[in-house]
Amino acid sequence: MPEKGAERGRTLRKVRLRWSPLSANDVTHHTPDPAIEAIIRSHADWAGGLMPALHAMQHHAGYIDRAYIPLLARTFNLSVTEVHGVITFYKDFRTTPPKGPIVQVCRAEACISRGGKAVEARAVELGATEPVEIEEVFCLGLCAQGPSVATGGRMYSNVDVAGIETIIGSAVRREPAPVVPPTSGDGVTVYVPRDAAARAAGADDVAAALLAQPGVRVVRNGSRGMLWLEPLVEVVTAEGRIAYGPVTAADVPSLLAAGLLSGGEHALRLGPTDSLPWLAQQQRVTFARVGVIDPRDADDYVAHGGMAGLRAALAMAPSDVVAAVTDSGLRGRGGAAFPTGIKLRTVLDTPSEQKYIVCNADEGDSGSFADRMLIEGDPFQLIEGMIIAGWATGASDGFVYIRSEYPDAIETMQAAIATAETLGWLNGVGSTAGVLGSDFQFRLHMRVGAGAYICGEETALMESIEGRRGVVRAKPPLPAIEGLWGKPTVINNVLSLAALASVLADGAAAYASLGHGRSRGTQVVQVAGNVARGGIFEAAFGITVRELVDVIGGGSATGRPGRAVQVGGPLGAYLEPSQFDLPIDYEAFAAAGALLGHGSIVVFDDTVDMLGMARFAMEFCAAESCGKCTPCRIGSTRGVELIDKIIAGEDHDGNMEILMDLCEVMADASLCAMGGFTPLPVRSAIAHFAADFGDQPHTNLTTGANA
Repeated sequence: MPEKGAERGRTLRKVRLRWSPLSANDVTHHTPDPAIEAIIRSHADWAGGLMPALHAMQHHAGYIDRAYIPLLARTFNLSVTEVHGVITFYKDFRTTPPKGPIVQVCRAEACISRGGKAVEARAVELGATEPVEIEEVFCLGLCAQGPSVATGGRMYSNVDVAGIETIIGSAVRREPAPVVPPTSGDGVTVYVPRDAAARAAGADDVAAALLAQPGVRVVRNGSRGMLWLEPLVEVVTAEGRIAYGPVTAADVPSLLAAGLLSGGEHALRLGPTDSLPWLAQQQRVTFARVGVIDPRDADDYVAHGGMAGLRAALAMAPSDVVAAVTDSGLRGRGGAAFPTGIKLRTVLDTPSEQKYIVCNADEGDSGSFADRMLIEGDPFQLIEGMIIAGWATGASDGFVYIRSEYPDAIETMQAAIATAETLGWLNGVGSTAGVLGSDFQFRLHMRVGAGAYICGEETALMESIEGRRGVVRAKPPLPAIEGLWGKPTVINNVLSLAALASVLADGAAAYASLGHGRSRGTQVVQVAGNVARGGIFEAAFGITVRELVDVIGGGSATGRPGRAVQVGGPLGAYLEPSQFDLPIDYEAFAAAGALLGHGSIVVFDDTVDMLGMARFAMEFCAAESCGKCTPCRIGSTRGVELIDKIIAGEDHDGNMEILMDLCEVMADASLCAMGGFTPLPVRSAIAHFAADFGDQPHTNLTTGANA
């Protein structure tokens, strides 16, 4: 939606440049497309409108014609060089037509641990001969169900070599994406998740098969988080909700014949949902409604306690809200673990006529999918939390920045914002009524990333929202003092902002009563990779890695011994089995030289070669660095080269020594955590798995473009 009074650069430009159409003479032999010109014109008044305009142009034409760069520059008051820089910085944007449908293949650690390299290799082979574009992507958010693939608006999980051949064949034939059945029907209520993980496993086909039967009402809920059981179907009975899974469309006739609608016995019957061990052992706070409600039904949200936190906050002075958050002990769940109350207090105390709340939903870490699942399963909770943050700090505008690899989350959030505006929970365009009848006004806008992992870093994310390349800013100044468009800004991840609703609804003491040491509340752990039972497990801080991997997760999916886990995403350390008794606790992980990060755990069995994973860490950094600082930009490239020499058996001792020196430079001298934390997985792999770095050629590993 157009956003009037758009801020260009750091300050609001008072002079509005006159929009003028593209001349046929701007680029030789170029014929202007009125539809593209209309798209550009429609974004002229958006704050940071260049990025949304580029997305819309590519959606319309399939690519971004360079001939429109002069027009984009004039429209957004930028130089041609700046526009060109933005287009070429983000991997999603293309300046030439693709040769065919885009097939994205995940090659991140969680998918690697489940056989992703073989799938990727076959996809690349087929891409060389078939009319498709094979694109690498470092995470699709299906980290407990890899290898994963996306094409044509559809996700696929547990893909093997035969599966990628089928998927590419369907893409070549341009088979349409299946229709997504909404909540509908009349009769006995049956829940079938609409979460991306469930849809990738075939939930839409199950929902369609059930809706074809008379007397069935299908509700599309979020996932309960037991991803090995997706699609998980729940039927409402007099005894409560009864779960069945994993269900395919082919199972529906036998389920109905066995009395599904009354909770009848069947081989797929699991029992009462809330009594299943995976759920019964959890302490769900942030995820209490996920999988329980219809995430697109605001009445359902309110009926299950939604908006209680916001109503409580609006009855308090902003400073008292900040004090409650501080007393709760809530710390940022995005990885830095900075006390949320201090951040809110800083923005509240910084004078400014304009302040912002920014939600970082650019969840790019392999193994992480909690942000995606919360947005897809309980989006109103995030909206409520952001409004609370706005009231607490005096911010009138919020931005949710979601990565492009999460199309279901994007669609869900768009629908939730529209509903919240209609209900008066948010201010839409032209609306002046206060939130919930108060005098407080809050507008919420959404922005979509474009394939840059670095935009998960808070200052790079703000640059992207402003319509620039996602390049990290030097700090100070801190975002809380000078953030988005130079104004005081609260920037937190999805789980941190959503937790504000629970803190205010239940009270600071209730939240602080959970946890361990200085790590208060609950941690939403994502159990992923080569694990038998992967998914979302929310528990108070203090549960151990071993409990999560061996007991709750059931060990490796292959049945082989677990050899390593990586906690905290691609920048996190590798732990070996003797460290699995480490509690999920910020200080405990820091003391062990590790990183809790976003709470993701990626499991590897004993077939993993840790030298190869160390190489991946450096390669990932080289691919995703913003390029601003030399230690990260050049250091990661040199790191790949050094490890390739070690793999080849060249001057082993000398290259190992240089590699360790390089890690020290990157850790100490990089501008942000991208380069600063990349040495963590490398150093930990060397420390705990020294045999994999031995002085011999590693013929089982490949280097260069084939690695």
